Amino acid sequence: MEATKRHFFSDMGAMLGRSMRHITRSMDTIITVTIIPIAMMLLFVYVFGGAIQAGTDNYVNYLLPGIMLMAIASGTAYTAFRLFLDMQRGIFERFHSMPIERSTVLWGHVLTSLVSNTISVVVILLVALIMGFRSSAGVLSWLTVAGILALFTLALTWIAVIPGLTAKSVDGASAFSYPLLFLPFISSAFVPTESMPPIVRAFAENQPVTSIVEAIRALLSSQPVGNNLWIALVWCLGIHLVAYVFAMWIYRHKAA
Repeated sequence: MEATKRHFFSDMGAMLGRSMRHITRSMDTIITVTIIPIAMMLLFVYVFGGAIQAGTDNYVNYLLPGIMLMAIASGTAYTAFRLFLDMQRGIFERFHSMPIERSTVLWGHVLTSLVSNTISVVVILLVALIMGFRSSAGVLSWLTVAGILALFTLALTWIAVIPGLTAKSVDGASAFSYPLLFLPFISSAFVPTESMPPIVRAFAENQPVTSIVEAIRALLSSQPVGNNLWIALVWCLGIHLVAYVFAMWIYRHKAA
């Protein structure tokens, strides 16, 4: 058992190193993923912020959680893109001919997504600090926020694995992220749901982004989190589990 674990983790480390080298040789991926959310944050704070009634004096504090989720959703699209390229170039067949744990090929891409998206979120947070973001959260609250964002990243990345393995074109591989990028706009990420029409409000209040945004916002402002934290965790873990099982099933089918 110990030998099997060491074999798995050493193989996963090798796959992670390979995938990370691709990222470091093409930093435009992280730059692109980071610039668009920062541009949106600047636009909403300095152009639309004065007209939006969010119930807070510092709109960047209200906006930041949703911007971070949008950056993660955008970043996971590159996982699908890289997986698609590996499939088209026959990289998987080469790895399958080697004495390695097959699932580590996917885990290398997934963990790379976690690392690259963490870098993007940190950069966005630094820009938000320059724009006036302030938090009274303690260490435990910040760790909880980091955990939520990590789970959210893993959940969306395993979703990205599915089109990465099954798409017929590059555009098809990354197109899955478009609906995910749209979800924050129909949530409490930019405006309170109370201002929305009843049907839209019902959807906004019962989709995963709202509970995740509300949990992060409450943690960063040292406010009571209530049930939003548990709802957010259930959403992230549930999506993660379903996407992981489905992605692994497709992968095994492709590798058979």
